[in-house]
Amino acid sequence: MTRAAGTAGGAGPQAGSVREALAAATDALGAAGIEDARLDAEVLLEHATGWDRARFAANTEAGLPAGSARQFGETVRRRLRREPVAYIVGTKWFRSLELAVDPRVLIPRPETELLVELAVELRPRSVLDVGTGSGAISLAIADELPGCAVTATDTSAGALEVARANAERLGLVERVRLVEGTLPPGPDDFDLVVANLPYVSEAEWAGLMPEVAEWEPREALLAGPDGLDAIRSALPGCVQRLRRSATGRAGVGGVLALEVGEGQDRAVARLLGEAGVGKIETRHDLAGIPRVVVGEIA
Repeated sequence: MTRAAGTAGGAGPQAGSVREALAAATDALGAAGIEDARLDAEVLLEHATGWDRARFAANTEAGLPAGSARQFGETVRRRLRREPVAYIVGTKWFRSLELAVDPRVLIPRPETELLVELAVELRPRSVLDVGTGSGAISLAIADELPGCAVTATDTSAGALEVARANAERLGLVERVRLVEGTLPPGPDDFDLVVANLPYVSEAEWAGLMPEVAEWEPREALLAGPDGLDAIRSALPGCVQRLRRSATGRAGVGGVLALEVGEGQDRAVARLLGEAGVGKIETRHDLAGIPRVVVGEIA
C-alpha cells in the first residue's frame, strides 16, 4: 500500500508519504464500493499515527514511520472486509461524548440524538433509557442534565459492560444506574422513558449494508416480520413505569419517546394509542424521515 523510504532526519524508518498512503487507501476503499472512502482513510490514518488532519494537510509529503504504516495497512484491510470504522478505531462521538464501542453494541447514530434533544427540551427529573447499548443516550442525558436521575437497562450483559466502562471513563458512573433486563426492579416511575429498541424487519435484513448485517449485533437490530416485535414487547412495561405527575411542565404527565425505522411511525403511533398514551407526535431526523414517536400520559 505504501512504498518504502529511507530514514529521514533521524526520526526512524519511514514508509511512504502521507499523500501516497491516503491516495492508495482511498483508491482501494473506493474500488471496494465503500462510501466516503477518503474520509475513512483519513480517520484510519489518524488512528494509526496519532496525528490530526491539520498535521496531515501541512505535511503531505512527510514520511510515515514504518510502525504507523503497518498499522494503517492493517486497519485498511479490516475496512475492506467491511468492518465499521468505529469498531476499528474503538470509539464513536455522540453529542459531546466520545464513547468506546465494539461489536457487543450498536454504533450510535446521529438520528438517535433526537431522544437526547427531547430530554433537554423537557428537562425531566428522572429518565429511563431502555436498551442503552453503549450508553450513548443515558450518558448524554446525564452529561447535559446534571440534575436528572438516569436509569439505563439492556438485556445484553456485554452491552452493559461497554456502557459501564464508558460511564466510568466519562466520570458519570455515579449519575447513571445500569440494570440488566428490560425494566429496572422496584416501584420507581419516571418522568421520561426513551428507547432505541431493535426495529429492523426480517424482510429488510438482506438489504442492509455489510457493515451493519455482518458486524453489528443482530439481536440489537432484528425485530420480527414487521420490525415491531421489540416495541410491542416493551411497550406495556414502559407505559406502566411512566409517572402520572408533572415532568416540570405544568399539567403534563410522563412522556414516552421511541426511535423507529423509516415508515414505522404510523404503526407505532397506533400501538401507543392502544396502550393508553395520548398527545402523540412524530419528530423527524435531518433527512426528513419520521424517526421518533412521542406520547404523553395524562
